[in-house]
Amino acid sequence: VQLQASGGGVVQAGGSLTLSCAASGRAFSSYVLAWFRQAPGNEREFVGGIRRSGGSTLYVDSVKDRFTISRDNAKNAVYLQMNSLKPEDTAAYYCSASPRWSIGTTPGEYNHFGQGTLVTVSS
Repeated sequence: VQLQASGGGVVQAGGSLTLSCAASGRAFSSYVLAWFRQAPGNEREFVGGIRRSGGSTLYVDSVKDRFTISRDNAKNAVYLQMNSLKPEDTAAYYCSASPRWSIGTTPGEYNHFGQGTLVTVSS
């Protein structure tokens, strides 16, 4: 599966952004999907993931109650709604896909990554 992320931009602290990721290829609904982010000088960090049916999600503690991941298997798309953004959320955000059953939290558990979309939160 090939992934294409979009929706990044510059936003003031407290603002909102929605990232989208369009997928091409077959069997999109058979993949666990996740968003990772990477700030300059930092390792790639798990942000949130969603299981195949969309019935279960998992988030890193720092974004809980602020970010929401969702998917539309009919449209081969996954989204990340980001509210109450903070300067520390500034990073390149990557969508990813894994054929595993459960939501992994490390990059090595995902074998498909899209290109990053940059989110900059100004204070």
